[in-house]
Amino acid sequence: MPATTLDLATELTLRRATPEDLPAVLALLAEAAHWLDALGVRQWPAGGFPAHRIEPLIAEGVVYLLGGAGRPPAATVAVDGHADPEFWRPSDRPGDALYVHKLAVSRGYSGQGLGETLLDWAGLRAGAQGRRWLRLDCSKDNARLQSYYSGAGFRHVRTVDLPHRASGALFERPASYGAPDPQHAGGRLLERSGAAAPHPVRTRRPRNVLDITTHKELIEC
Repeated sequence: MPATTLDLATELTLRRATPEDLPAVLALLAEAAHWLDALGVRQWPAGGFPAHRIEPLIAEGVVYLLGGAGRPPAATVAVDGHADPEFWRPSDRPGDALYVHKLAVSRGYSGQGLGETLLDWAGLRAGAQGRRWLRLDCSKDNARLQSYYSGAGFRHVRTVDLPHRASGALFERPASYGAPDPQHAGGRLLERSGAAAPHPVRTRRPRNVLDITTHKELIEC
């Protein structure tokens, strides 16, 4: 289901995670890791990530949470300029991209397009920073996940097969992919400046369209 046709009844907000959000981020990642492990996919530790792996990312300000008031977060993602040196070569021009890590959507929100929406938002960040690409790596044995990224506009760059790494399938897509047409307000992503730190993700009525209306401080910082 495309990110513009979500049947989502609640308003969600995308914001930068704080140290107090560590348990919520760990819970989302653990839920996703358990689900992957049940499918036989070994990309992430079966029990989730230890806190010392995630705390530095939150401290760097690169982890984001998507959620609604009074309920557990729906999704999390980390977006930064770190190109894993075991995967990305100097010839890939690592500085030309932003990289998506730790993308996880709560199973209660699966199939509603939140992952695609967060990827589109990350692409806007990449474009605002003058980067050409949005990149990620995923399990080299997870054909289903690789197909998901291909369907979201990513190109398979190559697969790096390292015996000590479960991941290694490398994907990229242009940072401008899915960017809004300024002449068409019904585009997938609508950018709007504002003073508040979070930006709302609303369900339009009566069409049930999710707009991730991005404040400049979350795109351009």
